[in-house]
Amino acid sequence: MRKAPLTRPYSVRALLVLFGVLLLPTGYARAQHMDHHSGPSSTGPAGNSEMQDWAKARLAKSPRHQEWVKVKNGNREVNSFVVYPEIKKKATVVIVIHEIFGMSDWVQSLTDQLAEAGYIAIAPDLLSGMAPGGGGTSAFTERNAVGQAIRDLPPDQITADLNAVAEYVSKLPAANGKVVVGGYCWGGSQTFRFATNNPKVKAAFVFYGSGPEGKDDLARIKAPVYGFYAGNDARINAGLPKTTEMMKELAKKYEPVTYEGAGHGFMRAGDAPEPTAPQPKGDQAVGQKATEDYQKALTAYKANKKARDEAWVRWKAILAKL
Repeated sequence: MRKAPLTRPYSVRALLVLFGVLLLPTGYARAQHMDHHSGPSSTGPAGNSEMQDWAKARLAKSPRHQEWVKVKNGNREVNSFVVYPEIKKKATVVIVIHEIFGMSDWVQSLTDQLAEAGYIAIAPDLLSGMAPGGGGTSAFTERNAVGQAIRDLPPDQITADLNAVAEYVSKLPAANGKVVVGGYCWGGSQTFRFATNNPKVKAAFVFYGSGPEGKDDLARIKAPVYGFYAGNDARINAGLPKTTEMMKELAKKYEPVTYEGAGHGFMRAGDAPEPTAPQPKGDQAVGQKATEDYQKALTAYKANKKARDEAWVRWKAILAKL
């Protein structure tokens, strides 16, 4: 496994950024064109957190065409956020699978950044119709309820939703027919799993997500799988040797890279603004503690940002070769 050197683990700031989040064909899709960037927004329990303001602000400044579409999957409608690149030729499509926090402002911002890089990007809210009252991520009133609802999603429903989204985007007039998938945290695991269930995807990009445990499942993979892992993420990394071994035995292309010093969720944590230094309060003990916490947070931030930047370079380089 190749490793990219970095610095130290994430701490207070990274944890706050990681947990301070939360929004939102074989089938027809109904597009909801935005009044520039109006439309469903993350108004859920963590969606209105100040930790998301930077992502929401960047998204609002984007010049790219954004729209919400409802992708039909049987009796379900999967609310999905689509962003188009400003290019002349037809583009590859990237399906973005959100974290366990659901459809957040950051997920939408990340989708927009992929379009900025020249790709049609679509992020489905896999909690569509699963909230009280039939809403999606933004309809939940408690952050913990979002995570639990995602854990309770029927695996077959997840696959069917993603298949419907893949079918829909593959037929967009601006698409070149190539569809890849990338996901983060829970979405990273679902990305790996989707590669076992859809032989048409051209590549899978797994960001700090675990792989399927069954060798028979991995045997169904047709696309290359590229992994992006954090050095300080023992929970996920504990399973990497087994996954690597099984993929090698099956002669499947699997290229994991570990970014040393980074923590789980480094794509989000490294995308956030740099933490600011504390202002003197007059209490020496309090000030010293605040300064120490700031230094730790700054060290973690720099490690996560370095990982995030290197991962972006790698990801775009791979996408350009597909």
